[in-house]
Amino acid sequence: MSEIEHPEEDLTISELEHISDELLLNDQGPQTDSHRIKLAEVTELATQPLPPSHMAVDVEAIVAGHICLDIIPTLPGGPITIVPGRLIEAGKAILSTGGPVSNTGLALYKLGITTRLMGKVGDDLFGQAILQLIEAEGKGLARGMVIARDESSSYSVILSPPNTDRIIIHSPGSNDTFGADDVRYDLLETAGLFHFGYPPLMARMYSDEGGELARIFARAKELGVTTSLDLGMPDPATPAGKADWRTILTNTLPYVDVFLPSIEELLLLLRRQTFEKLSSKAGKHGSILDLVSPEIFSELGGMMLDMGARIIGIKAGYRGLYLRTADLHKLEQIGRAQPTRLVAWADRELWAPCFSTQVIGTTGAGDATIAGFLMGLLRGMMPEATLSAACAVGACNVEAADALSGIKSWPETMERIAAGWPRLLVEKKGRPALDLASFKWRWDEAHEVWVGPSDHQY
Repeated sequence: MSEIEHPEEDLTISELEHISDELLLNDQGPQTDSHRIKLAEVTELATQPLPPSHMAVDVEAIVAGHICLDIIPTLPGGPITIVPGRLIEAGKAILSTGGPVSNTGLALYKLGITTRLMGKVGDDLFGQAILQLIEAEGKGLARGMVIARDESSSYSVILSPPNTDRIIIHSPGSNDTFGADDVRYDLLETAGLFHFGYPPLMARMYSDEGGELARIFARAKELGVTTSLDLGMPDPATPAGKADWRTILTNTLPYVDVFLPSIEELLLLLRRQTFEKLSSKAGKHGSILDLVSPEIFSELGGMMLDMGARIIGIKAGYRGLYLRTADLHKLEQIGRAQPTRLVAWADRELWAPCFSTQVIGTTGAGDATIAGFLMGLLRGMMPEATLSAACAVGACNVEAADALSGIKSWPETMERIAAGWPRLLVEKKGRPALDLASFKWRWDEAHEVWVGPSDHQY
């Protein structure tokens, strides 16, 4: 294990001394009681008081996994040609944090969830910048971060000239050395939920058939915390893309309560031939999303249940969010953040369409959707309302170019839903963009969700 330290402990590295005091002071999250409001009953989105097992935790959510520093130079319009010996003039550089630790974690914080972030950075200038950017969002957020001596922090240089596809130069840095021994299990002992994101972009998480990843989740489950896992989209030609993800997930999902991958990730990692066939059919500039049938979602949802996960949410971009859940007996095994009404969550198959919005950017949209879903779970919402919350937070995200600017507080988001925020419609057809009637799904007008054949209320 690399020599590590934690921001609230013995920070002796001289370059980081100036931020250590900030990480010790004002260790407060948002005052979540003020966010537990009720609107019209018709929305069925009223947040309920948390049960005693939730209220007893020190922190509601800990978000761990991949984190990096994004460096985004402001570039002139038109395509950029990188030629040896040529100087390309740029404007001001934007610095921000990226990855699920930042995107999902800070979105949860903005929604009113008491949160700690648990990523790994090096003892370098980029590591300093990451910690400072996190603490600027809220005092105490970085108290779960790990600083590794003599390691470099992960960063991405994002070249994004106007009207041109992005070029990303990425260094995984300390993400690749993150292992089971880097997790702050002492913090998990008094947390409600533990979410881990992007293991396909972290070398030790997919090596040795995912042994490190399985160890993390097995230990977390022993501590009674509710566990949550997101994936990530690796390059198919890289070691991550070639890893045996069926075995990795078979080893890990028995310890995962909430599994929140995207449909593209599942197809790439578990059904490569189907992914390649659909990608070829969609073409270079098309999307496979419209080509994936509801049967494939149902089959993959059932497969994830068989592997051991208890609540599965499959992100489908502009087609919304698919939900599949286990039976009551298995849901009873979920940790401290289990749903307050397990019967309402058991044996469900639902699909919520997106909300209608003006898309400015999609950076972090999946991470924001996950934040909305986890917030609904932590706030004791029913599954239909949790899906609405997830889709609403995801829709807010895409209304801004970056991952966080579009995220509003939960009361603001909730009021927008209650005011009649319309779902995404197909242009000039006046029907939900997600039309599943021909696949024998039933539209639930009251909750604005599709109910699938595997749902116990079908």
